[in-house]
Amino acid sequence: MIGTLINTSLILLGTLLGLLFRKGIPERVNHALMNAMGLATVLIGMSGALKSQDTLCVILCMGLGAVIGSAINIEEKLNRFGQLIERKLSSPASQEGGIARGFVTATLVYCVGAMAIVGSIDSSIRGDHSTLIAKGIIDGLTAIMFTSTLGIGVGLSAFSVLIYQGTISLLAGFVAPVLTDTMITEMGAVGGLLIAAIGTNMIREKQIPVGNLLPAIFLPLIYLPVAALF
Repeated sequence: MIGTLINTSLILLGTLLGLLFRKGIPERVNHALMNAMGLATVLIGMSGALKSQDTLCVILCMGLGAVIGSAINIEEKLNRFGQLIERKLSSPASQEGGIARGFVTATLVYCVGAMAIVGSIDSSIRGDHSTLIAKGIIDGLTAIMFTSTLGIGVGLSAFSVLIYQGTISLLAGFVAPVLTDTMITEMGAVGGLLIAAIGTNMIREKQIPVGNLLPAIFLPLIYLPVAALF
């Protein structure tokens, strides 16, 4: 859990710095920065997606994941939770900086990558926190930029990271024997596509319901063993 706690703390620190920078940024600069961060997020996502060694796995997992996620309507549940937090904090949402949007966007970016899974397992089983510390530095720097455009909701995503990565760390003894390098690569590729979709949501009015695609990340765990039988 040490690595996860460091990761969480760096996101919170990045959020505080982002709030300080946000106060002096003119609206036109804020809008341009949002577009820049959106494009950078697309780049980060695609760099992970292009590491896939099994394109068919990614395609099928994305399709089936979309069906499962839409049936559950994960996106709506995430938004409702973010809006609940927003109401509790009595902070009105805005088109580009509402708490709910910042929370949902940052939560997805910080949780869907392969580093969160691999780092949590290494931190728990091997006592090697280096991957999560590296992820924390990246997340912290991203939090500065996200917070300057999306607001304080980004900081609340730190608790999502704490729960998500903490759960993986606690279950690492059961998860590690199942995961192969190929599974981690394909899960990371699917996660990369989702991160790229988040980036496009930051620069387009028509939103992709990324939350409804989340089940796709875990489907390589099923697809690859089944495919190996044929």
